[in-house]
Amino acid sequence: MKEKTMKTHYSKYVIILMMTLSLTACAQDKNPVNNQNTHEVVVPDLNIPWGFTFLPDRAMLITEKSGELIHFKDGKKTTVSGLPEIYVRGQGGLMDVILHPDFKNNKYIYISYASSEGEGDGGNTAIARAKLNGNTLTDLEVLYKATPNTKRGQHFGSRLVFDKDGYLFFTIGERGDRDTNPQDITRDGGKTYRINDDGSIPEDNPFANDANAKKAIYSYGHRNQQGMTLHPDTKEIWTHEHGPRGGDEINIVEPGKNYGWPVISYGVNYSGTKFTDLTEKEGMEQPFHYWVPSIAPSGMAFIDSDKYGDWDGNLLVGSLKFEYLDMCTIKNGKVVKEERLLNDIGRVRSVEQGPDGYIYVGVENLGIVKLIRK
Repeated sequence: MKEKTMKTHYSKYVIILMMTLSLTACAQDKNPVNNQNTHEVVVPDLNIPWGFTFLPDRAMLITEKSGELIHFKDGKKTTVSGLPEIYVRGQGGLMDVILHPDFKNNKYIYISYASSEGEGDGGNTAIARAKLNGNTLTDLEVLYKATPNTKRGQHFGSRLVFDKDGYLFFTIGERGDRDTNPQDITRDGGKTYRINDDGSIPEDNPFANDANAKKAIYSYGHRNQQGMTLHPDTKEIWTHEHGPRGGDEINIVEPGKNYGWPVISYGVNYSGTKFTDLTEKEGMEQPFHYWVPSIAPSGMAFIDSDKYGDWDGNLLVGSLKFEYLDMCTIKNGKVVKEERLLNDIGRVRSVEQGPDGYIYVGVENLGIVKLIRK
């Protein structure tokens, strides 16, 4: 009896050990380290620099997720006043910031943030614009507010990009409501949206004539998109999104297309169990690229500059999980190589190319750094 008990305990130990080793193996990122790079800290002492953008005089506007908008110029940080009330919960807070394409004349900036406005407890993602006068925001207008409010703390999105025609694109995550929001175009969440710069709906939006749809929707079937950028040559809108355990994706979003979440995925539940057996289905788009294991992507920019030699044209994606900048080399319509830049620098939250052609990277608990190729 004693021998049988010992065997049982031993068997359980072996099973637990094998599961632990399996999980460890799944969590390892095998991208090689590229040592031909270093960095310079440009803006020190930031906590979570969720987004940033450059002003015409090369000063910077920086969002802290905790709800602070910072104006940085000549080494000095100044808090910008006039923000709306920010709902800080879980992954939500003050998120992205960009300038209107004609900012020099109209002074408009655009922000994405978590807001508790509207009915119900909790909050959801909102998009607003305001005029920047010195270090004060005026003429604040909420252009879009997702519903319903919820106390869930995950998957707010939310990046902002203007395309070549002056349309404003933004992303809102599915707010942790996986089985309800992403596939339902009558509901917010798990979508890419497109509006005019004043918040009105473009007449040619894919669901503009659907009586029940959220008419700002541009694409759907997404999970939580925390990266979006305009391709410098094709002018396509590229996004990336968090998968669960595995299945982070890069997508080129097209009007009215369904990107599959959660019906198709290359990921599994965090526990390791499956939520779908499908990786593809008719009527649903395949990702341009996906990651297994997940790198937890945030921030995204193409190198469109002569500052980095033959890296020009490569795509950069921040990794929160593995704490580096992922450089993707793209050839013939696919990612053919990935390399770690700024290896072990910290949780990379935001990535932008500056007006000087250099890449700038927001790193949690460090600040904003300039990427330098050795």
